[in-house]
Amino acid sequence: MAIEDPSAEHGLRLTIKDYPFAADGLLLWDAIKQWVSDYVNHYYPNNGLIEADYELQAWWAEVRTRGHEDKKDESWWPILGTPDDLIQILTTIIWVVSGHHAAVNFGEHIFAGYIPSRSMIARMNMPTEGPLEENLRNFLRRPELVLLQCFPSQIQATKPSWSENPFINAAFQRFNSKLKEIEEIIESRNNDVRLKNRCGAGIAPYDQLKPYSKPGMTATGVPK
Repeated sequence: MAIEDPSAEHGLRLTIKDYPFAADGLLLWDAIKQWVSDYVNHYYPNNGLIEADYELQAWWAEVRTRGHEDKKDESWWPILGTPDDLIQILTTIIWVVSGHHAAVNFGEHIFAGYIPSRSMIARMNMPTEGPLEENLRNFLRRPELVLLQCFPSQIQATKPSWSENPFINAAFQRFNSKLKEIEEIIESRNNDVRLKNRCGAGIAPYDQLKPYSKPGMTATGVPK
């Protein structure tokens, strides 16, 4: 429900202007894309580095051919050949598991769980990856213990390794500042009486895409 328009905010002209999911989601999308762009362009300043990174190419091939084996031959898969390609791919993946997940799920359930872990770190292989017979037996007997052993430690979970890189850390701080700005914009929109889909008598404010959440069950806060 949007038309590409370079003169419009975010490059899109919404068919329905008072559409909270789209309006707030575009704020988050742009913030995520800028953070990803800073990160990718720092480590991959040219096309050759993307093409030569065999681990990156193997990851993208696995996403397409194993993660979505039923769709592996579709023509719409992006080609990973440039930094811009990688930026678009990563932004899409991050958006789906953060903003989109928050909007679709957090407003529906009265509870949610959060494991303080970083998905890019695992301390051991999952039991299905070249399993030893003993490991597989342990997993079948007490799967929760094996999973906890795989998850990062509390120290690993709270101290991202990239924070030690000055450029990347600065890029993340800019991203974090943008999220705080988005929080204020959404709050302002929720108090704007002209926006009838999120403000008014009997209308609940649209909080699903607020970046932050207070302690407890709030139905707000985007996974980061």
